[in-house]
Amino acid sequence: MVALLRAQFDTEIGPHWHTHLVGGGRAQIVNGALQLSKPAHNGRSYLNAQIDDYQTLRRRQFLWQPPLRLTVCARFSHDLSQANDWAPGADAENLGLATGTTGFGFWNDPFMMTGARWPTLPRAIWFFYSAPPSNMALAMGVPGWGWKAATIDAWRWSFGALAPLAPIAMPLMRLNWFYRRFWPIGQRAIGVSERLIERDTTVWRTYVLEWRRHGAHFQIDGETILACPTAPGGPLGLVIWNDNQYMVITPAGTLRSGLVSASMPEMLEVERVEIEPL
Repeated sequence: MVALLRAQFDTEIGPHWHTHLVGGGRAQIVNGALQLSKPAHNGRSYLNAQIDDYQTLRRRQFLWQPPLRLTVCARFSHDLSQANDWAPGADAENLGLATGTTGFGFWNDPFMMTGARWPTLPRAIWFFYSAPPSNMALAMGVPGWGWKAATIDAWRWSFGALAPLAPIAMPLMRLNWFYRRFWPIGQRAIGVSERLIERDTTVWRTYVLEWRRHGAHFQIDGETILACPTAPGGPLGLVIWNDNQYMVITPAGTLRSGLVSASMPEMLEVERVEIEPL
């Protein structure tokens, strides 16, 4: 099978990629791997170390559509799975958790992070980490932070059909009985599936994401992590990043974002990226 993309970072990042380096974010090749790193920082300014393949494109020109398989061989300086058990009120910094967000996969860059595009609703399918105080509580029974396999597609027709009810429904989501009865409808409408990943991320692992037209399949080192019937439509762009943001978004309508500090450097290393047709 002929790969649609095969990237190994032996000596250079390569012509397929654009870099997006903000603040003290760095992208460099060390010992045959790409290092995306951010230094210790006070959280007063945005930091990001990112490579992607869409910065010069309009969204309709983004490169990737299902069905395909993404394989990434990667490791992190911190064990991201430690954040899965964090509880509100605990001191994340004293626990030594990785900060900000990091990961890899496909999305539609909805928030004007790169390029002069209008903001839009999110579409994504990826391995995604967010640290406290993030709380993107979109999957019932799954914390709004942690190291996850995840999908979302707020461009689904079902979400558009429910959107006029949002001003009424969101305040009611603060009531536990209402949330438990009706949020599963909202979750299905925005195509959200998530599962926490309980794997040490400081060792080299092979992450596989199969993006199909009507579902998704996530594996780590050959073991299935999540198989779900939700998958976003395309086209989407490929992104690999490490930044210092947090975001709070809940069914009750809470929405805010900001920046976090870190007492020590943090790094994502990538040895290989491959995309194959299914």
